[in-house]
Amino acid sequence: MRIAVISDVHGNDHALDAVLDEVDAASPDAIWCLGDVVGYGPAPNRCCKVVAERADLSLVGNHDLVVLGELDVADFNEEAAAAALWTRNELDDRSREFLAALEPTARTDGVELFHASPRDPVWEYVLSAETAYAGLQATTEPLVLVGHSHVALAIGLEDDELQGGLAPAGTSRATGIRAQPGCSSTPMRARRRSTASSTTLRRRRRRSASRGCRRRSPSGWRTASRF
Repeated sequence: MRIAVISDVHGNDHALDAVLDEVDAASPDAIWCLGDVVGYGPAPNRCCKVVAERADLSLVGNHDLVVLGELDVADFNEEAAAAALWTRNELDDRSREFLAALEPTARTDGVELFHASPRDPVWEYVLSAETAYAGLQATTEPLVLVGHSHVALAIGLEDDELQGGLAPAGTSRATGIRAQPGCSSTPMRARRRSTASSTTLRRRRRRSASRGCRRRSPSGWRTASRF
């Protein structure tokens, strides 16, 4: 089964259309979205509509949550906060209902999905070897998918050692999986499990991963970053 994974659309419908054109050309079996459908961009409602119609599985991201009022605008930088307040006023009822029904984590058939990271699925960025290692140690499935950081990585954990880094475009020699033009990452194979991120086309049963999100705790969403 082949899955197209997209993430961090941020209200940019032109980019979303371009990526989905490439996805459609590859004819995957399903599409998954790792969250942050809105925020920054000028077309939050259309992006919500398209993702709701096209994605078979979707997560909620921190920018979606602040627009819904689940996070404090003060926890975001000035530009992101201004975008969130504008998006709140623009969001229609259908889009709001779609986002409100989502969670920042999911698990399905050997795959764990997070918006930010396995340790903190709303806020933590997977941008260092330490964070990637800790995140993979916190998971049990062979494939982990995350978004949030906007940096395409493909990281594998083999014999307790990390392998990989920035994901190359095109065909990965490690996996034989071809990333579509316009997508931002390629997964890599590992004997145990691994991480990659953002928008990518991959085979599910490959031992690889990406970047993502987590669930609400009794005290609410954890805050740790201002992006």
